[in-house]
Amino acid sequence: MRLSTEDLYLLGQCAISAAVQAGQLIARHSHTAVAVDTKDGGSSLAAQVVTEVDRRSQDLILQTLLPTCALFDLAWLSEESLDDGARLQKEYFWCIDPLDGTLPFIEGVPGYSVSIALVSRTGQALIGVVYDPLTQTLYRALKDQGAWQNQQAFKPATPMQTLTFITDKSFVQDPLYRAIQPELQRIAVELGYAGAGLRLQGGAALNACQALTETPACYFKFPKSDKGGGSVWDYAATACLFQEAGAPVSDIYGEALALNPQGSLFMNHCGVLYASDQAIADNMIRLYRQLRQG
Repeated sequence: MRLSTEDLYLLGQCAISAAVQAGQLIARHSHTAVAVDTKDGGSSLAAQVVTEVDRRSQDLILQTLLPTCALFDLAWLSEESLDDGARLQKEYFWCIDPLDGTLPFIEGVPGYSVSIALVSRTGQALIGVVYDPLTQTLYRALKDQGAWQNQQAFKPATPMQTLTFITDKSFVQDPLYRAIQPELQRIAVELGYAGAGLRLQGGAALNACQALTETPACYFKFPKSDKGGGSVWDYAATACLFQEAGAPVSDIYGEALALNPQGSLFMNHCGVLYASDQAIADNMIRLYRQLRQG
């Protein structure tokens, strides 16, 4: 079935309810010891750790979203469950990260959130919801209806003097880590900023959100040979958020993110790029091309 504007609004409200409930559960466990297990994830530690809170958050989210799957004939994909392939058959599927940023959660530092998206079979994100349990901040977007931070529609923020680049802590092991730092300074100066700052932090969803809320900024992940680089559930919700806010989001080559791939759900082959404006995005695409050629 095809979803109407009214259907998307209703489903968006369900996603918000599920994310907030899960976020409240996570917040209640944010200062308590939790059991930590490992799973077959990507090559980084962040992709390999899982806690009982991840699983309980997923269960809570599904309590709200599974009835919508029956009503609207939706599939679902979530980080802590096996991919059954239904997302490739149904017209739409829920794409769920019940605890994005598990490693920051374990370490007791900011950077974790709940991320829920509704994605079409063609790979377009139609609903995006990210909830930060620590600050109780809700980021949400609906296709062709706008994007909001709590109750305020996203508006261009007053630019700061420093251009901020954000990526994950594992980037220190990337062969390009040292080479890129002077290049980021060069980009910032050429674009008219006083300089550049590089932050290695947090989970993917909130990293992307900060590229909208702390402009000028850019969140990026370069491709790598090892499996990892985040998965579709790390990026689907924020892809919708950026699209509705009118900010560029793509892979590192400037192509649309493949949010319903036929094969691997990892993004290591293409990387990701979120920027507060197109000039920053264009410069990062050119920079990666130059670094690879060098």
